[in-house]
Amino acid sequence: MKAAVVMFPGLNRDRDMIAALTKIGGVAPTLVWHQDAELPDVDLIVIPGGFSYGDYLRAGAIAARSPLMQTIRERAAKGVKVLGVCNGFQILTEAQLLPGVLMRNASLRFVCREVTLSVENAATDFTSGYTQGQLIRCPVAHHDGNYFADSETLARIEDNGQVAFRYADGTNPNGSMHDIAGVFNEQKNVLGLMPHPENLIEPAHGGTDGRALFSGILQLAA
Repeated sequence: MKAAVVMFPGLNRDRDMIAALTKIGGVAPTLVWHQDAELPDVDLIVIPGGFSYGDYLRAGAIAARSPLMQTIRERAAKGVKVLGVCNGFQILTEAQLLPGVLMRNASLRFVCREVTLSVENAATDFTSGYTQGQLIRCPVAHHDGNYFADSETLARIEDNGQVAFRYADGTNPNGSMHDIAGVFNEQKNVLGLMPHPENLIEPAHGGTDGRALFSGILQLAA
């Protein structure tokens, strides 16, 4: 599978994401600077975590208005897979590629620790490496991960199977509604999540629970 990692000023998890995609997929992803005129023909577009533009205004708000995001929106509409992790998730919601918003953590503090996730929908290309209801470990590191949506939107994404991952075992680190840790778009080809699966892909990390997310999607077009 051909993958591209989008780079915005202020992102700092790009190297982790590049390493994960390279180790698991066997091919280094193409790096695309946010001001590049073109996005190469790829099967997977990834926006990693960090603090794009210093999280001024709102986390992800400035990056979401990059001209490149319109290209990503067009590719997603054609079925190209898009993955946003942490700040990438925030950017995707600000760009309205995903429903809801990410607000300040309920504690108003930056949270960096391991959480437990429940796989809520394993019948997608992104989550096919897991089983329905499987509990996995995953690290989080964010200040604005509190997922919020109005009642109508929440009902819709729950009914449509758009909740990808949920914080489990009382480990919700940010106050997210319905313990939501990650969501899909309606077509299930765009996924955003706050936890960092790229940081738990090999024993040296202390576990491999994040590996299946990448191995599943990368094997599709291998």
